[in-house]
Amino acid sequence: MAVPSHPPRRASLSGWSFKSIMVLLPSVLLLLVVVYGFIAWTIGISFTSSRFIATFDFVGLQQYSKLWRTDRWLVAVDNLWVFSALFIGLSVVAGVLLAIFLDQKIRLENFIRSIYLYPMAISFIVTGVAWKWILNPSLGLERFVRGLGFADFTFDWLINPDKAVYTLVIAAFWQSSGFIMAIFLSGLRGVDAELFRAARLEGASLPRVYWSIVLPTLRPVFFSAIVILLYQALRSFDLVVALTNGGPGFSSDLPTTFMYQYTFGRGQLAQGAASAVMITLTVVAIVVPYLYSEIRNERLNAR
Repeated sequence: MAVPSHPPRRASLSGWSFKSIMVLLPSVLLLLVVVYGFIAWTIGISFTSSRFIATFDFVGLQQYSKLWRTDRWLVAVDNLWVFSALFIGLSVVAGVLLAIFLDQKIRLENFIRSIYLYPMAISFIVTGVAWKWILNPSLGLERFVRGLGFADFTFDWLINPDKAVYTLVIAAFWQSSGFIMAIFLSGLRGVDAELFRAARLEGASLPRVYWSIVLPTLRPVFFSAIVILLYQALRSFDLVVALTNGGPGFSSDLPTTFMYQYTFGRGQLAQGAASAVMITLTVVAIVVPYLYSEIRNERLNAR
């Protein structure tokens, strides 16, 4: 008796692949147009003299040359260096210390961890508004301390052009340190417990165990945390707008707020596009090595 033939499996897989492509095609096309298409459009505009309306008169690198001669852009870049260094450094140090603290299996660990993570559930707009109230000399911390009897106490960073950028560091650090704590805590929980036991049997103190043995094994975690924080620092916009709005003057501007003000506030479309391209290149310079490192590590682990 003849055995009924079944359709070849390759045809079934081909049919499934075609269906998958048809399902994904609208999203892929939308991504290509909305993201990469407008990135290409922005790059093109940056080589023109466009103002309120896009024009396509090629002027070469004129906008980039003008950008790096603009005092406001130079201030924004300097602020980015200060903001990024302090924000990343404080968040990593606090995250590591909080993770080590929770790694001791303390009571109410879940409750305390939730408190640390709670700021991440809040948008940067809410964070900026809240810290604007707290740091306002007439409403917040300064008034509270003076109410306690310290009449000479001052904390005017929010209205001080030389210190306004540090208020951004305070707010961003408060929001992100709990998230970094969670990243390091998951890394610590993955460390072999035998390392702790062996080190303690050798007489090493607990701080020495973490500093010399445990933390060096978390280098990938450190790298990931730094990349995430640096990406957050580069794209910080809503926090600046809500907390300082780039002021006093433009003393707390960051590149993202510079780009917004020149593009939509001053009608300098090409100049804003040039600053957006510089921000994008910075992000690419950070993300591409990170992705390359991750892919390389996965291939090495697969072997």
